[in-house]
Amino acid sequence: MSDYPPQEPLSDFARPYHEKLTAIADLMSPPVFSYGDDAYQNLAVFECGSPNAAAVIMWHGGGWTNGYKQWMYFMAPAFHAAGITLICGGYRLAPQHTYPACFDDCAATVAWVHQHANEINIDPERIFLSGHSAGGHLAALLAVRNDWQAGYGLPDSVVRGCLPISGTYLFGEASGLSMRPRFIGEASDEEVSPITQIATHVPFFISFGDRDFPHLVTQSHDMAAALRGAGSEVEILELDDCDHLGASFAAGEIDGIWIKQASDWIGKR
Repeated sequence: MSDYPPQEPLSDFARPYHEKLTAIADLMSPPVFSYGDDAYQNLAVFECGSPNAAAVIMWHGGGWTNGYKQWMYFMAPAFHAAGITLICGGYRLAPQHTYPACFDDCAATVAWVHQHANEINIDPERIFLSGHSAGGHLAALLAVRNDWQAGYGLPDSVVRGCLPISGTYLFGEASGLSMRPRFIGEASDEEVSPITQIATHVPFFISFGDRDFPHLVTQSHDMAAALRGAGSEVEILELDDCDHLGASFAAGEIDGIWIKQASDWIGKR
């Protein structure tokens, strides 16, 4: 990852995850496209080989201070087998860049994908958002808000569905977080909390590990309830024998339950 600026030191919890995923990514060479000038403002496209395919934009985790789009490359074979194009997006990280930089970058990624749909052989009306951990938070925040699409020349319905994995949906005193994430910067906790920003009826497929961080399990159920209360369709999948990072790996298993249920869910939309 020498092409990137230095990041925050990885925790002992995250280091093996980083090493495993970067080793996999080093064996893959998808086409990469830039949507901005920063080293993180680019995306990798794994075409599934089918014309007019559904596409999933996937964002990595890392607590908004760490991570690379390459962390999600390992999911490409599972999506390919399901006939879905996978797009792995990067975004600027804290503490150098605080909100709304990460949100704006993810929105710009959606815009690039929609504008280049013909070139990458996807259906511009079947763009789905996903991500693990911090990436799941960003995917969910984009999906529930309706105030960014017009600024990128996008239709209000550009997001067909959202599939966050172990995402964070609430910040602040009731969130269960041990500290306020630095990416929030001067924004309010409410502004960056998907559960308080629901203004659309985008359907959700929410997943998490059965041994995930307890506050994320609680938040996942609370988010599902809030979405249903707002009139959105929601499905929940609890991944057996998975902690927070294990949920990410499980979602990339080519014969796993996540890709089976997620691809079936996508196929109905």
